[in-house]
Amino acid sequence: MYFSVTRKTDYRIAMHKIDARQIFTIAQKEFWDRIRSRWVLAVAVIFTAFALVIAYFGAAQQGAVGFKGIELTIASLTSLVIYLVPLIALILGYDAMVGERERGSLDLLLSLPITRLELLLGKYLGLAAALTLSTVAGFGLVGVVLSYGIGMTGLLDYGGFILSTLLMGLAFLSLALLISVLATSKVTASGAAIALWFFYVLVYDLILLGLLVVTEGQYMSGLFPVLLMMNPADIFRILNIFSLEEVKSLYGLATVFPPALANPWLLGSIMLFWILTPLGLAYAKFRQSN
Repeated sequence: MYFSVTRKTDYRIAMHKIDARQIFTIAQKEFWDRIRSRWVLAVAVIFTAFALVIAYFGAAQQGAVGFKGIELTIASLTSLVIYLVPLIALILGYDAMVGERERGSLDLLLSLPITRLELLLGKYLGLAAALTLSTVAGFGLVGVVLSYGIGMTGLLDYGGFILSTLLMGLAFLSLALLISVLATSKVTASGAAIALWFFYVLVYDLILLGLLVVTEGQYMSGLFPVLLMMNPADIFRILNIFSLEEVKSLYGLATVFPPALANPWLLGSIMLFWILTPLGLAYAKFRQSN
């Protein structure tokens, strides 16, 4: 029986066929595990609470409270989300594969008629569905509350903010799965996830600003936009700040990032690259592992 199952799996790998039912089954299990653990509810409540507080008190430093416009609200939310969402995504996915290996269930899963690609995609899609639900539910509820005062244009801007937030979260979730495949233990994976968050969210921009200061901007004008695109957190910031005229001048990005490269479709495509590339690397490593 084991021989026939293994032979069937090897045949499907050789033929490069993917069984969508297997992927859906794994994704469904991952998703409902997060629902049962109340992870989705907890994250959605956090997003809703922070978004409501920022929408109402975002202008408190100027001596005013209350909703002051969708552009200022999005700018304030961007400053929060850029710290919170990558951390949540990395914590969500860092043990997806290495955890199965430590529990000894990975060998059992691979003995079933399922390929490594199906297992990896199922894990990712299930976690992505949980992250999507919590993000859309949390920020979407705030959008409903604010909808009466922002008009259709404001709703579209806010919808773009939610979409870009989701894309950034999925990019960091892909990085988390890559870490999970590469790591030899959950402790190593968790340390790598925190280090990656610290680098991309806190350190990366400081390094770029340091290079600008050292070179006095003479050698970085053409390279700086490219370096910004090598960080999904910076792409998210550009997507949400560069198109808001009221707040663009408050950010240094307005002076160093060329408007020609601030096209939402271009930046969205680069964000998709950040989603797909770590997944591809994770599969390449997972396929070669024992």
